[in-house]
Amino acid sequence: MLNALVLIAVPPLLATLLFFERKDDRRRILPVKTALSILFVATAVVQPHLSAGYTMLVIIGLIFCLGGDVFLALPDESMFRRGLFSFLAGHVCYIAAFTLTAGVNRLTPAGIVLTAAAGGVVFRWLQPHLGAMRRPVLVYIVVISLMLCGAFSILGMASLSAQGRWLVFAGALCFYVSDIFVARDQFIKNTFINRLAGLPLYYAGQFMIAFSVGLLAG
Repeated sequence: MLNALVLIAVPPLLATLLFFERKDDRRRILPVKTALSILFVATAVVQPHLSAGYTMLVIIGLIFCLGGDVFLALPDESMFRRGLFSFLAGHVCYIAAFTLTAGVNRLTPAGIVLTAAAGGVVFRWLQPHLGAMRRPVLVYIVVISLMLCGAFSILGMASLSAQGRWLVFAGALCFYVSDIFVARDQFIKNTFINRLAGLPLYYAGQFMIAFSVGLLAG
């Protein structure tokens, strides 16, 4: 029942957020974005907690991401750096959750190769535009790549439920791609298209990771 309510509530909230983003109405973006982000934390909290360690780390990661969403919704430019570090902490929690649950397995090497290649391409694309943010962005790319690599390891753990494994992998991938749109918006070209593509991917990713709490037992 609670899961159904979440699925019903999210689409109109996301549509409302995109409407305010299109209007660049910063005063209304913050409460709607905060509500959506509180909802993905609540989603993880109400799932069956099949693995205490995985659940705790994912919920802490989601709370850090909630903080990051609030920072990025604030108009002050200095908030971007705070948001970056808040999301960085969230990714570290996801890395720990995925790694402690799945360890190293048959898909881990493929994950390392693919995420390293993707991260290198993204950093090379962004580098001419980064200025003083070059080092923080490089660290962030390394960490988010490790997060996606951890999701590859989850996918390769055959003893876990297939539904849960695919939720984690798809969620991590959506989160990864959404961050590319955030970087493009911040460093390359500020345009609504970035948010139109990135926000649905971001929230889809976070909710998939939140729902995975009720499906993975590690």
